Amino acid sequence: MSIPVEKMKHEHPTSRIKAKARRSVRIQDDRKAYVKVYVWELPVRIFHWINAAAILLMIITGIYIGNPFLGSLVQEEAYYSFVMGWARYVHFLAAFVFTANLLVRWYWVFKGNKYATSNPLQKAFWMETWETAKFYLFLPNKKPHYTGHNPLAQLSYWIFIGAGSIVAMLTGYYLLFEPQPESLFGRMFAWIPLIFGSSFTIRSWHHLVAWAFITFIVIHIYMAFREDWMERNGTMSSIFTGYKSEKKKTVEAHDKHSE
Repeated sequence: MSIPVEKMKHEHPTSRIKAKARRSVRIQDDRKAYVKVYVWELPVRIFHWINAAAILLMIITGIYIGNPFLGSLVQEEAYYSFVMGWARYVHFLAAFVFTANLLVRWYWVFKGNKYATSNPLQKAFWMETWETAKFYLFLPNKKPHYTGHNPLAQLSYWIFIGAGSIVAMLTGYYLLFEPQPESLFGRMFAWIPLIFGSSFTIRSWHHLVAWAFITFIVIHIYMAFREDWMERNGTMSSIFTGYKSEKKKTVEAHDKHSE
């Protein structure tokens, strides 16, 4: 049974956030009530899973480095088992992968489709962020429908994946090269204490961001499952396939480029 246009507009007002002109979004029209919209392009999906794996490894090894909860099964010199050494190797290898992966994602902000970026400099962005927050708090709201990330999700990415990642990388690389201040990389990050303070304070900032990431992951997973359940649009499967299912009438007119 089709949904009256008037009712649908009442449930999902049209977003006023403007996206820069980009190539047309791929849409598969099966001539039914729904269409498949190619939201997450392959580079975005690859970034997501590499990022998730790198963060998970850094969290596990970082917790161990800060509080070694596992020792060698054989009581011998640490030189032979090298548990802490391997934890540090894995931690920093994951950090290097995380950094390179993030650089590629920042490049894709300019190269990808309109769902790969956002513009928080618009007044409508902040107004709709507030309406989205009220929606999640079960308050009366006028939250529009979004095919990609809603503005609240976009803002969380700017804060955690953007600013949070920068703080984590700068403080982490400083701590890595702190014992070799005379080296090239030691000199490259020598200015970090001017912003973050002493070595102890830098380490505290690094730990704070790590726990912020843990909190973000929990909320992110909950929101993704909630969106999938509430909208029935394939949010969870889209990070594997790239496609979301949308009602034809909710897809913007300028995106109607069927393949």
